[in-house]
Amino acid sequence: MIAPMVDCFTRVGGNQYINSTATGPYDDYVVKEIVPFVESKYRVSRRGIWGKSSGGYGSIVQAMLHPDVWSAFADHSGDALFEFCYIPDFPKALAAFREHGGPKRWLNWFWRQPVRRRNEFFPALNTIGMAAHYSPNPRSPELGIDFPFDLETGEWRPDVWERWRRWDPVIMVEPHARALRTMRLAYIDCGTKDEWNLIWGARVLHEKLAKLRVKHVYEEFDEGHLNITYRYDTSLPLLWRALSGGSRG
Repeated sequence: MIAPMVDCFTRVGGNQYINSTATGPYDDYVVKEIVPFVESKYRVSRRGIWGKSSGGYGSIVQAMLHPDVWSAFADHSGDALFEFCYIPDFPKALAAFREHGGPKRWLNWFWRQPVRRRNEFFPALNTIGMAAHYSPNPRSPELGIDFPFDLETGEWRPDVWERWRRWDPVIMVEPHARALRTMRLAYIDCGTKDEWNLIWGARVLHEKLAKLRVKHVYEEFDEGHLNITYRYDTSLPLLWRALSGGSRG
């Protein structure tokens, strides 16, 4: 098995691996550049995709959007059920933006900090990053993105939030059930103590996949969100078996 490790880091932090005018066409990058590049060097029979957190999100979304490209996926603690995993960050992010004169100025200030891995920075950075992927707007003066709340008052903006929800795996799974049924392996796991409430999204996905008769492997484990790369010891052998010709699931 060949395991390319793709660097998709951006100025707004991580990546959701979808196309966005604010961050770049990363869906196209993965499917139209990385895959052909790897296959120009190696002979490949089937392709799988896996990752953790935003990488887990990207894995299941890529599988739903491109079943002609991917034959299997593993989603470790991936973003899902956006109401639970993103909204709790919004009040803290809004306060940080107002303190620094808006998201653009906050982001410029953030990149000037000598130590950026501080927990208090996460709500603002994560909110900018997710807005950049789910609600880009080239006409917006604030980093070319829209936010699901008013930057002055905090008033909720349902129209923008609906743009986010269209990218929520728990919403996407039903219209893409046919694509998911083609997967030789659909794997989802999450820690029961996940600090960003992702366990609830994982449980919703598990229930919906079962109702849609999508064969999948679902596991929970007694951990949080961090330091769980050992879970790859479970998913990667399953991916190898699925991609190398073993039975599905």
